[in-house]
Amino acid sequence: MPGMNSGINIDDPTVTAAFRAALVHQGLIALAIVVLIALVWTASKAWLPPRVQAAAAGHGPALAWSAEPAGRRLLRIGFGLLWVFDGILQAQPAMAAGLPSQVIQPTAASSPGWVQHLVNWGGTTWSYHPIQAGAAAVWIQVGIGIWLLVAPHGLWSRAGGLVSASWGLVVWVFGESFGSIFAPGLSWLFGAPGAVLFYCMAGVLVALPLAAWSTPRLGRGVLAVMGVFFLGMAVLQAWPGRGFWQGTSGHQPGSLAAMTQSMAQTNQPSAVAGWVNAFTAFDEAHGFAVNLFVVIALAAAGLAMVTAWRRVLFPAVAATVVLCLATWVLVQDFGFFGGLGTDPNSMIPMALVIVGGYLALTRVPMAAAEEAPEPAHDGDPAAAEEPADATEPAVPAPASGWRTRLRPAALCQSFATATVSSVASVGALAIVILGAAPMAAAQANPSASTILAQSLVGSVAPMDYPAKGFQLTNQDGRTVTSATLRGKVVLLTFLDPVCTSDCPLIAQEFRAAGQLLGPSSSRVELVAIAANPVFYQRVYTEAFTRQEGLAQVPNWQFLTGSVAALRQVWSDYGIDAEVEPGGSMIGHTEVAYVIDASGNVREEFSDDPGPGTTATQASYASMLADAARQYLGAS
Repeated sequence: MPGMNSGINIDDPTVTAAFRAALVHQGLIALAIVVLIALVWTASKAWLPPRVQAAAAGHGPALAWSAEPAGRRLLRIGFGLLWVFDGILQAQPAMAAGLPSQVIQPTAASSPGWVQHLVNWGGTTWSYHPIQAGAAAVWIQVGIGIWLLVAPHGLWSRAGGLVSASWGLVVWVFGESFGSIFAPGLSWLFGAPGAVLFYCMAGVLVALPLAAWSTPRLGRGVLAVMGVFFLGMAVLQAWPGRGFWQGTSGHQPGSLAAMTQSMAQTNQPSAVAGWVNAFTAFDEAHGFAVNLFVVIALAAAGLAMVTAWRRVLFPAVAATVVLCLATWVLVQDFGFFGGLGTDPNSMIPMALVIVGGYLALTRVPMAAAEEAPEPAHDGDPAAAEEPADATEPAVPAPASGWRTRLRPAALCQSFATATVSSVASVGALAIVILGAAPMAAAQANPSASTILAQSLVGSVAPMDYPAKGFQLTNQDGRTVTSATLRGKVVLLTFLDPVCTSDCPLIAQEFRAAGQLLGPSSSRVELVAIAANPVFYQRVYTEAFTRQEGLAQVPNWQFLTGSVAALRQVWSDYGIDAEVEPGGSMIGHTEVAYVIDASGNVREEFSDDPGPGTTATQASYASMLADAARQYLGAS
């Protein structure tokens, strides 16, 4: 999946510095947005009549908290904290460059081709735009977490659950490759069906109206689904030939021992690695017993949840939670160590869903709580404005039509009478949008970020000196001089016309740069000069041009001349081009120059394609196009 390889080290200092700067910049914007919303809300309340202020202040947050079912509250707060924690994990320095190639690609590698193709489509966006995508993921997840935490009731709370489920589905598909459910070796111990699927499940449950929580039916349904899942995982775990019944096989660790052995190599506290290593040794010695225990435990938990027999349900749920915690520590190794952990893996969210379902079944809200009205106004002044007594005229409520509600005065009054949780939810939504907007822009932008090329090229010092003159012949036999190029911006490089490695890649980068310039490309010349003292004749430059599909590019010029003329140009531009010992390969300097319309050299940088990935090639093209645009504007 070449699209998910950015071609740079995951700890590249240029990328990590840019990632930190983006996080700080967007963090300041998020803080400013939250402060602005709070100030506007506080100021707008001063314009309300005293009666309305009192009614709005007395609107029942305490009632909302007491009326919220225990199971829903657990899911909302638990997954709110998880989303915030996941956002913090996404801010690790290695995430920007490393997530596609080190996390997403290995996860998808064992899945069918159609899954890999789909995941690669999403991962390419991250590889092409690591800073934008990395920072976006941080703020989307932090925003969702805050939203769930601050909104205990009403439409804002349900909307937060819906957004949580929607973003979770995106992560489950593109980040977890559908939880690897289509890959061989699927096991509950290894995190099937993907941690984020439980985030989706919890988000849907939070998004349900409170009426759905008023009977045991919802809890019974959640536990039944989890019970069927556990029974299926028990059958899968017991299936012969998958390597779980053997601690070792042919002097090699079995499936479980191999997994835990690899997890122990993760960069983490030595005590934690010691626990995992000890379990690995135990499984290698007692593989059959370990797997038998897991199969029985999963089957028993599944039966208890499907039947929902109250007498055994509590101990079954408690034992399942303990089993989840033990698996989280000893098998999944907490899931977030090593610098590229994106979440605490599947056991914690799974345990939260199980306990939430149990509470929904056993702790149904009391009738009084069920009948207690939610603070329905959530910004609706009609709900807040009640007459102080029978003799005082009521404050006129706005008409119920949506057009009336969208009038500036009605919107202002709605915002002023909104509860603290509603206003905090608006701030959280703003944080989510702060992340989602650059993510959407990156998805829509086919050009790679120039940060990838900058990380390989290094800093580019500004220049301004006259370019050396030359008189050579292009691939079509026409004479081209530095004077004939005057009046246009020139992107200049040196290529070996018979090279089969770097030079074709560089030529394609120049071609892509011309395409990125669009109509402006008519004011830019893409110029290459032959850098081979043996195969330099025009027949080779013409063949290279056809081979690379550049014959139809009107502003492409591949120049050559006599060896003496070429050596003079090489000397003038600092190019070494010599035959390497033992063969006909040519070693030459790989450099690009940007020459403005006045004939002055303005920039010089290496155009070595490095690892030659699609991301770096596109990034070099973007950098060349940006440089040309800069000096087009100055001409």
